[in-house]
Amino acid sequence: MEPKKPVTQLKIELPEAKAEGNYSNFTVISHSGAEFVIDFARIMPGTPKAVVQSRIIMTPMHAKTLLYTLRDNIAKFESKFGEIKLPEKGSDTPFGFNPAPKNGLPN
Repeated sequence: MEPKKPVTQLKIELPEAKAEGNYSNFTVISHSGAEFVIDFARIMPGTPKAVVQSRIIMTPMHAKTLLYTLRDNIAKFESKFGEIKLPEKGSDTPFGFNPAPKNGLPN
């Protein structure tokens, strides 16, 4: 039997400037034969444009790893907090936002 190799710990550095993060509620994903490009954007209710907050470019292998990792984390989240509900196709809630009131501001 071969001796077990020691597990190497990966140290992840989070620079202070990145620690705050960027809020995103909209993504656009495109790909070529060599890479996936994921644009994380922020769209505000009632505005006709989304502003890209961050662009991540990764290899197909890393994109698939992200898919599996995200799927696993969503399953863990839903087992703890309940199912994440998505708006139904064709609903009046584009991008998950409630439509703006027809008579101006709410209340």
